[in-house]
Amino acid sequence: MKYTQLGRTGLKVSRLVLGTMNFGPQTDEADSHAIMDAALDAGINYFDTANVYGWGENKGRTEEIIGNWFAKGGERRDKVVLATKVYGNMAADGDAWPNHDKLSAVNIRRAVDASLKRLRTDYIDIYQFHHIDRRTPFEEIWQAIDVLVQQGKILYVGSSNFPGYKIAQANEIAARRGGTIGLVSEQCLYNLAERRAEMEVIPAAQEYGLGVIPWSPLHGGLLGGVIKKEVEGGRRASGRAADSLANTAIRAQIQSYEDLLDKHGIEPGEAALAWLLTRPGVTGPIVGPRTAEQLESALRAVELELTDDLLTGLDEIFPGPGPSPEAFAW
Repeated sequence: MKYTQLGRTGLKVSRLVLGTMNFGPQTDEADSHAIMDAALDAGINYFDTANVYGWGENKGRTEEIIGNWFAKGGERRDKVVLATKVYGNMAADGDAWPNHDKLSAVNIRRAVDASLKRLRTDYIDIYQFHHIDRRTPFEEIWQAIDVLVQQGKILYVGSSNFPGYKIAQANEIAARRGGTIGLVSEQCLYNLAERRAEMEVIPAAQEYGLGVIPWSPLHGGLLGGVIKKEVEGGRRASGRAADSLANTAIRAQIQSYEDLLDKHGIEPGEAALAWLLTRPGVTGPIVGPRTAEQLESALRAVELELTDDLLTGLDEIFPGPGPSPEAFAW
């Protein structure tokens, strides 16, 4: 495994991030534990989760599965850089009691304690805001975070799904307060097929020293060889990938992508991950394996070297927006 610093911090993290969103809803506890053991054995030390994972009436279940894994010992907790998130409504029926969601100081304090209990640990390495809260000022948010840092309950703070201007606003207010490190990471939707983050989010993250953690690196499976699987195994795409392939222009684009990688003898999913590892500002993509085999495929991407010719070909198929403001100014 290769490692890098998380943004401007001294924290060393693996170039792949283990996403746990499938633990519980799609992968049972025993298999989830096996995947986490395999990830740790492979050198992945950065694990990502969220308080709402498990979904519906099982919200919090994913954190519980991770907590039970930590409880097995073997220095599991000590070896893991643990990231979880706050913002979502934790009510099973979706009807949150007032102050039981978003980023008020009240909810942040309550949510941290609840996550710590489920995760069976006394601290969270990276506590992430899962979404912007348009009604809570950052002065209040940072005051709450400062208390938690002083209490030793969290070490760093990150964002997820933030626009560039909110990254700037959050860290400018943190700097004015003094003594607050501010955001150190941003999780954003970013992959070959979805490159809008290059216009504002990633430049803002680089300017303020945030590590970029792309989620959905295979764009809901669209970049994982869906057409090839359809032809060879009769496995039909589903969800976002199926909806996208219904568009003939997108299907032709994905076919060109798979043809290019077939020419180079590279698996599409591994190439999509390897491409992200070449992008400026990217710390490491989140991979969310449902099986041990999917984890093994992701691990191969870390060692995959993409040639200049292949990178040029990928850019031709999936052109980025270009730098801002040129991308939208002229």
